[in-house]
Amino acid sequence: MEATMTEPRPIFQRPNETRALQGEVKIGVRGLNLFYGRFHALKGVTLDIREKAITALIGPSGCGKSTFLRTLNRMNDLITNVQVQGKVEIDGEDIYGPKMDVVDLRKRVGMVFQRPNPFPMSIFDNVAYGPRTHGVRDKHRLAEIVETSLVRAALWDEVKDKLRESALALSLGQQQRLCIARVLAVDSEVVLMDEPCSALDPISTLHVEELMRSLRENYTIVIVTHNMQQAARVSDETGFFLNGEMIEFGPSFEIFTTPRDKRTEDYVTGRFG
Repeated sequence: MEATMTEPRPIFQRPNETRALQGEVKIGVRGLNLFYGRFHALKGVTLDIREKAITALIGPSGCGKSTFLRTLNRMNDLITNVQVQGKVEIDGEDIYGPKMDVVDLRKRVGMVFQRPNPFPMSIFDNVAYGPRTHGVRDKHRLAEIVETSLVRAALWDEVKDKLRESALALSLGQQQRLCIARVLAVDSEVVLMDEPCSALDPISTLHVEELMRSLRENYTIVIVTHNMQQAARVSDETGFFLNGEMIEFGPSFEIFTTPRDKRTEDYVTGRFG
């Protein structure tokens, strides 16, 4: 039946390349539970995140998607009274195992936050900060890393003549791409993005979305977003969270057009959330 003007409508998109379903598993999550004290925030989450693909996490506020994102590089370790059960493996290695080097893990799995958070220093020093922390001291090598990272973040042409100027003078959209460059500068393999466009205007959002698509060639990207259109546009696979549970996970085209679970359908068509 044709939808009326007052009925919620699904989000349609052209399917992304099927390579997302064919790629190797980069992150495997099995039976993941997380507690904040007595509060059960994540409940038995199980899914596979494919290598060199964009995975979107959707769901209403407070459903656990950002909490889940932070489990992938153990950012929740910084919160008191957190208990994690289950298994999260990256390239087959349990990141909650006793031998895991958390500093190295956060180098491999970088985070881009909701609001851009450049350091109060120059554009160059923002990007060079991570490599310097990890022991890179050669000036020529640092310059090479900064340029390569800014090129990959689609920012080089806009800032190459003002690298010594304050990063805080950049627009919000440029600051967010700078933060992405900062993650890339330490050779991250996985880029986590927690609502990276929520503070940006539509043009800046477009730039970041185009950047995500290009980065997919070399990086595994996991993005939390409240924007259904954005998830449909950029992602290969999508997971729907509700009340701490992973309700449905699969190819984005199927999630947004033929979801299997009625709760997923209600959310993506705007009936709640």
